[in-house]
Amino acid sequence: RPAPACVLGIDLGTTSVKAALLVGAEQGPVVAETCSRETLANTSSLEAGPQGMEQNVGRIIKALNECLAALPQQLLQRVSHIGISGQMHGIVFWKKDKGCKWTEGGADFTFEPEEVSHLVTWQDGRCSPTFLSSLPLPQSHISLATGFGCATIYWYLKKSPDFLKSYDAAGTIHDYVVAMLCDLKKPLMSVQNAASWGYFNSRTKSWNTDILKNSSFPLHLLPEVGDPGIVAGRTISAWHGIPKGAKVGIALGDFQCSVYSCLAERTDAVLNISTSAQLTVSMPPGFQPPETPDPSSAVTYFPYFNGDYLAVAASLNGGNVLATFVDMVAQWTEELGLQIQESAIYTKIIQAALAQNDSKLSVHPTVFGERHIPEQLASVSNISVSALSLGHVTRALCRGIIENLSSMLPVQCLMEMGVRRILGSGSALARNEVLRQEVERIFPFPVVYGKDVDAAVGAAMVM
Repeated sequence: RPAPACVLGIDLGTTSVKAALLVGAEQGPVVAETCSRETLANTSSLEAGPQGMEQNVGRIIKALNECLAALPQQLLQRVSHIGISGQMHGIVFWKKDKGCKWTEGGADFTFEPEEVSHLVTWQDGRCSPTFLSSLPLPQSHISLATGFGCATIYWYLKKSPDFLKSYDAAGTIHDYVVAMLCDLKKPLMSVQNAASWGYFNSRTKSWNTDILKNSSFPLHLLPEVGDPGIVAGRTISAWHGIPKGAKVGIALGDFQCSVYSCLAERTDAVLNISTSAQLTVSMPPGFQPPETPDPSSAVTYFPYFNGDYLAVAASLNGGNVLATFVDMVAQWTEELGLQIQESAIYTKIIQAALAQNDSKLSVHPTVFGERHIPEQLASVSNISVSALSLGHVTRALCRGIIENLSSMLPVQCLMEMGVRRILGSGSALARNEVLRQEVERIFPFPVVYGKDVDAAVGAAMVM
């Protein structure tokens, strides 16, 4: 009997690339192998200045190639389908006929970017509130924000129009990879990614072309749009041993794939704290988001699968807040003439907070702002002499991260939505017992940890 086919899932993340191979089993698909590689892709540009957040696409693809090269050849040769997810909102530009160069190595082929721009990531901050307010109002249920693909195109249009003349295609980083694998003449983008770019109507599944046309927006850069889960094309070469002709799914949102990998029941909420933080619950079948967004609302409705939506409190402040705090402590220590590894600082502050069960200190941790209130930054209040220890401050900081999420999607709302359990996931939650204690203190639901929210696995499961 021939060996069962495999499905490859790939997630192109903010800091790393992950690949997962799934094989069929009686109880359902099983993860056979995974591999992860850091991209080390962060770079800068003179145009965007310190507010810009860009990544080198060549380094991302190098990490992807290294990841796949580390997977067992005998499994890659059985791959029949490839599912790809990645960071939403971001944008990369390329030349359609020179997007990449394929190289033969033995029986295999790999590709490298050719005429491709930097990836402007979802964390990019070049579009100030003043700049965004100068743009036409979208016909979309999602408010426009900096880091959104269409907002970034507008920025180039107004600040650096010559840049756009060099390219005739654009998409998210995962749309780019799908286009290269399948040699798509025009990029194809899922409804999930299109909604995250702005100027997209999820009800009609169409771009706001009339609104965009009136402001000289380069409409030719907008990809075609398709439903999540459809096949975008087939591999044009034997890629890393994967047979030529393997089906490649339309690129999906990393967030939706992460949720898909673990959400078992509609009564589950998913709490994920990694670099940023999200609290998510699926909406009832048939739910449609409002025609226009409430800019002050902290909850966004993300297109999911089969026409469903997720209600998401997507905070810009998660593990990155703790990383910033650790970095601050390291800088202070260095200025005092001492040297200590940041990893050691992290361990020490968690130990100190575990010894401090409570603190009257109050930390509002939104050091990165929030999309619904970008101008409100972090603050500390209720400071007393007795609450200045490292344990007090770390405990209050961890509680603040959870309280901030809870303020965005309150407990009362979760109860009204029928939530009965929380699935806790993400690297920051996994390695920080203080955060887990604060989750259980603030949310009155059973919390199940260790649910591996994995976008690469989710992308494979969709296929």
